Amino acid sequence: MAEEIFDVVNERDEVIGQAPRSRVHRQGLKHRAVHVFLFDPSGRLFVQKRSAKKDTSPGLYDSSASGHVDSGEDYDACAVRELKEELGLDAPRERFQKLFKIDACRQTGWEFVWVYRLQGGDPPAINPDEIESGAFWEIGAVRDLVARRPEQCAASFCRIFQEADARGLLPAGSPG
Repeated sequence: MAEEIFDVVNERDEVIGQAPRSRVHRQGLKHRAVHVFLFDPSGRLFVQKRSAKKDTSPGLYDSSASGHVDSGEDYDACAVRELKEELGLDAPRERFQKLFKIDACRQTGWEFVWVYRLQGGDPPAINPDEIESGAFWEIGAVRDLVARRPEQCAASFCRIFQEADARGLLPAGSPG
């Protein structure tokens, strides 16, 4: 399988070139990604445990679905694609709520990240090549995980979850 090609971007998230995934990560080049928070009708968040096969943050807890924006792809299309690839769920763009964007930083692995929210009713069918396991968690339990055991989470997930919580974008839940 051919190596993925990403758009390399500058500090304003403007495309300045393209490079293979391995070079982007090895050299810490700025690039793009998405994270999707999938909520069930009860307001619980689907949290995945990344596959041990992943090249970054293997075996750690992460957003419901996340991934790199391919070269020439836009953030919205990537969110739809990643939901399908990782959780086997089809949802049109219009169902995704764009929450906020985080600038590229060390915690995100030098990725500019758009964060999306999706309310769902269908159970995810996890892709074992991407995800070891996953379940819907009460928000208080996720807060507790991020606050007390951040080493068990992908750094980007901690950053994104805390930002969403600080902005009041998560369903009400126990304090954790």
